[in-house]
Amino acid sequence: MQDSWRAAVCACLLAWTSLAGAQELNVRGPLHLLSSQELKTVLPSDTHLLLEPVWIERWLDLLDDNPPDWPTVYGHGHHDPGHDDRLFTLNRDRDAKRAGKPVLSWLITFAWFGELSGFNPEVGGFSVALGPKFISTRWGVVRFKADEMPGNLLVTADPQAQAALQREIDRQRLIEIDVLMTGRLIPDESLVYDFSHEEEGRGLIMPVVRVEEVRFVRRVGH
Repeated sequence: MQDSWRAAVCACLLAWTSLAGAQELNVRGPLHLLSSQELKTVLPSDTHLLLEPVWIERWLDLLDDNPPDWPTVYGHGHHDPGHDDRLFTLNRDRDAKRAGKPVLSWLITFAWFGELSGFNPEVGGFSVALGPKFISTRWGVVRFKADEMPGNLLVTADPQAQAALQREIDRQRLIEIDVLMTGRLIPDESLVYDFSHEEEGRGLIMPVVRVEEVRFVRRVGH
């Protein structure tokens, strides 16, 4: 009886710790004005940047060795009776083959599109609307996905920067930013292979990431 009580307490503590960890994600922060070469100055030193096609391709090479044979998996498309089975088999086989690879535990950083709306004094920041990036690679289209997408993102600013940003918005200028998300792949659902809904037969790869940090960047010097 005592052992069962201890086990129940431990389970509750683990659940509380997991919940507390999830709640610690900071979803507000300043807008960094950085060149592409300066991005790592605001990120963990051990993260792997996965922003450009060539970087993503090298990472996928390490995870899964080679791209799928998309035409064979697609067959005659969604109306092909074997289409779903082939896609299921592709995902199952690749999950099994990449199990235990060190690259699975890498800290990685990917980007989504962000757009600022007007300053909200009640929350002390600019709200950020999010949208995914679809990145064309020799593997197919890559779309990073957070297992729990951070909500209520806010860009904070000192009074001078706040006024400058608000003036841009008032002139009906779109303020587009990169929302950099840093985290690790979900072990049991690290990559999901599917097909693009935009282009028939085009492969789609969705890495699923547990996000640990968020940074807001407006790139300069393109």
